[in-house]
Amino acid sequence: MSTAAKQAFGIYVHWPFCLSKCPYCDFNSHVRHAPIDEFRFARAFEREIETTAARTPGREVTSIFLGGGTPSLMQPQTVGAILNSIARHWTVASDVEVTLEANPTSVEATRFHGYRSAGVNRVSLGVQALDDASLKALGRLHTAREALDAVAIARAAFDRYSFDLIYARPDQTPQMWEDELKLAVSEAAEHLSLYQLTIEPETPFFGLHAAGKLKIPDEDVARALYDVTQDVCAKLGLPSYEISNHARPGAECKHNLVYWRGQEYAGIGPGAHGRLDIDGIRHAIATEKRPETWLMRVEAQGHGVISDELLNSEERADEYLLMGLRLAEGIDPMRYRALSGRSLDPRRIEILQDEGAIVVDPDGRVRVTMQGFPVLDAVVADLAA
Repeated sequence: MSTAAKQAFGIYVHWPFCLSKCPYCDFNSHVRHAPIDEFRFARAFEREIETTAARTPGREVTSIFLGGGTPSLMQPQTVGAILNSIARHWTVASDVEVTLEANPTSVEATRFHGYRSAGVNRVSLGVQALDDASLKALGRLHTAREALDAVAIARAAFDRYSFDLIYARPDQTPQMWEDELKLAVSEAAEHLSLYQLTIEPETPFFGLHAAGKLKIPDEDVARALYDVTQDVCAKLGLPSYEISNHARPGAECKHNLVYWRGQEYAGIGPGAHGRLDIDGIRHAIATEKRPETWLMRVEAQGHGVISDELLNSEERADEYLLMGLRLAEGIDPMRYRALSGRSLDPRRIEILQDEGAIVVDPDGRVRVTMQGFPVLDAVVADLAA
């Protein structure tokens, strides 16, 4: 890893509002039927940025990610105000990656060009499916045609763009997914995020699934769909660099690599999380989730932080293991040892190697294999024990 990668510092900005709540989504997103006071929220973002920057002086920002919710519901001037505030309070790298998540419904060419002018240089589109029946079942408000039109607009406006798809959907067969994936790769240029549908507690899908009204592919079909994902993307030049993310070499999302490599990032906005090193100690920080409550907190005290925990060496090492093993590049056992004060158990490594779940590279890096990724949780638990 280069020195630049080691010193990466990301900023995540959470815009919590959506036009509607998708039935599978358990993210911190909220629907408001009255207009949002964007100007007031923008001031609060600026205030929290200023307070956070005061705790982390001397950092150079290498990536910014505007996530949600649906950040593409923001006016370009709101995005511009947030990015200008970051640049005022931190040094920003000349090659900073600035990603904005967008929905294919809330996109018009004028707004995309406005985001580009505001400083966004990469867009991530929540496409989720390329057939209309699936989109309707997933509660999406766009059609497949609208999604592909939005991808074309993104292609014209930005040098870098990505989009998300969900697989292991009800009634989906490996052949259907293969066809859809080939179309996706032909449209994607450099990056795709491909997530297996999971039924999350406290979502409408959870209730439907429990009542037997929503059937998702069984374990064998889900595994076949995962294998199709790996095969098709690898053959077409977008191998996985993380368990759910595929990119042409060099086109990986710099911001997401900050998380998976256990580097520092600030979380700004309602329900945002951060990992900051202050006086040599790693802080796990979370802000108030409810947007209006967060807003009032920031206006009153300069930040919306409700939790600021110090992570001990064992917790830091566990996080490094949990996040780093998601990556194709794997983890460096020496870094694990430096964080935890103990080495990984060579006996456990040997057993997992024999089972074909991991490999150890000549330089000592530990990587999960394609056979190991579907049982990643078990691999991590075994190594952390």
